[in-house]
Amino acid sequence: MFWKNDSKSEFKNLLVQTEKKEKIKKEHVDVKWIVKIVAITFVISFSLSLFSQTTIPNLSVFWGILITLLFILIGIVFDIIGVAVTSADEKVFHSMNSRRVKGAKVAVKFKKNADKVASFCNDVIGDICGIISGASATTIAVGIASSMNLDLLFVNLTVAAIAASCTIGGKAIGKSFAMNKSDLILYQFAKIVSIFYKG
Repeated sequence: MFWKNDSKSEFKNLLVQTEKKEKIKKEHVDVKWIVKIVAITFVISFSLSLFSQTTIPNLSVFWGILITLLFILIGIVFDIIGVAVTSADEKVFHSMNSRRVKGAKVAVKFKKNADKVASFCNDVIGDICGIISGASATTIAVGIASSMNLDLLFVNLTVAAIAASCTIGGKAIGKSFAMNKSDLILYQFAKIVSIFYKG
């Protein structure tokens, strides 16, 4: 009986703490950013969907496989970056920035806007990679089915399943790597970005 009361008390405390966090987050919701990211995603997705529907079906099986693998890899890399940004320790980069280490200033800015950077890397780039790899996977399926005289539906489902498995498996491995090496990944990414953007 004591255990149940204690459990209820802990649960109520957890609810109170969650409500406090929700209030803080609601106060800091950046509506402009949400509108901007939705608009950017719509424009990029629409443009690439149009491009992929008109261009990729004309590619050979070899180029279809190459593009699929390339965009799966890009999706995994940006997923790793998105996870690393949210997991990294901001203090490390403040210390590096005070010593004027190249890329540290950009890393601090990324870390302060971790939710936005992660949203862009994981969602926007992920969406783009999904569009391109999906279209090129269909090209592979059509090419294989016609050259080997196989059922298109079966080949299409198999190729789509392989592409999805590679993407999900790669991201699962990448997430673990990103959490363990988050500071290093964020620093390397920020260093590359700092070549084009000074922060």
